[in-house]
Amino acid sequence: MERQIIIDDTTLRDGEQTAGVVFSRAEKVAIARMLDAIGVQELECGIPAMGEDERASVRALVGLGLNARLLTWNRALIPDIQASIDCGITAVDISLSVSDIMIANKIRKSREWVKEQLRTALGFAKERDLYVSVGAEDASRADLGFLTELMEITRSLGGDRFRFCDTLGILDPFTMYEKVRALREAVPELDIEVHTHNDLGMATANAIAGVKAGARFVNTTVNGLGERAGNAALEEVVMGLKLACGIEPGIDTHRFHEISRFVGKASHRPVPPWKAVVGEKVFSHESGLHADGVLKNPGNYEGFDPAEVGLKRHIVVGKHSGTSGLVERYRELGIALSKREAVCLMEQVRVIAQRMKRPLSDGDLRRLYRSGVCGLRAA
Repeated sequence: MERQIIIDDTTLRDGEQTAGVVFSRAEKVAIARMLDAIGVQELECGIPAMGEDERASVRALVGLGLNARLLTWNRALIPDIQASIDCGITAVDISLSVSDIMIANKIRKSREWVKEQLRTALGFAKERDLYVSVGAEDASRADLGFLTELMEITRSLGGDRFRFCDTLGILDPFTMYEKVRALREAVPELDIEVHTHNDLGMATANAIAGVKAGARFVNTTVNGLGERAGNAALEEVVMGLKLACGIEPGIDTHRFHEISRFVGKASHRPVPPWKAVVGEKVFSHESGLHADGVLKNPGNYEGFDPAEVGLKRHIVVGKHSGTSGLVERYRELGIALSKREAVCLMEQVRVIAQRMKRPLSDGDLRRLYRSGVCGLRAA
């Protein structure tokens, strides 16, 4: 039977940790409801140890009664975990620094100290019947033998999964696959989660590589929001799993564009028009060959139907257009062109687009038609 892949979206935690991003409580509630409505199975929803305002937001999310499981992020400290419990949370991520670099230079402790910290925090959480993900910060730079030890401790004390974090976004998909596969084989009884960052532009690829290697849980954020260059984008990971891997994560993708725009506005990080999967212009076609092909059959140049993610197709008329695209754009404006008229107008379109260094707008096209060039009658 195929493994069920669980999306654990962390827009409300790691996404909000993006420098300069703050969500209001109402925005957090709206984002949580939208993600829950499309079937996202888990939401990492905040850091209760930050203070009372954060705890109030987490309690508000708990009170929504969502289908998605809510997790909070915590340092592997008893006061942090208790703060989550006090919010009504029943699932937590407890985070430990696990690379020798961070152990020596950040927390200035030892591997033995980290293992004891895990035993203490995880023991406290499991005694209180919490679902626990053990988050291995900087796992991508950590010794695999040490990670295996931590996973064995997690398993022996009843931890539910182990989060492999590429905290600095330094891995490539091949190395990610090898590391996750090695850990999966070392401790097969314990589920693995992958948490990837986009510093080298490989967060989505690394997340999918982790899933292919055996990880069952994958962290995402809407639009790839996150610290520095961001995290693996929800929309990219889901569509990548479906189309590139043949893995169905159980997410209704039709509202992706709507959710993307909302989070873009709430975060004051507008979505670039060419953003993969959800950008307004990713289904725009100008090249004559491509426009002709997509008009004959969209499958010629579109890997999936734009409506699947809430978008529409755009035929752009510009320097590289052909007559098929031009005829289609004029048809959309209610103007029927003959083949001869289209060939003549196309020459003018290329001149205008070259001069203006942009495609022609609807107004430009109407004015060109009404100008009488090519012997056309004013419309």
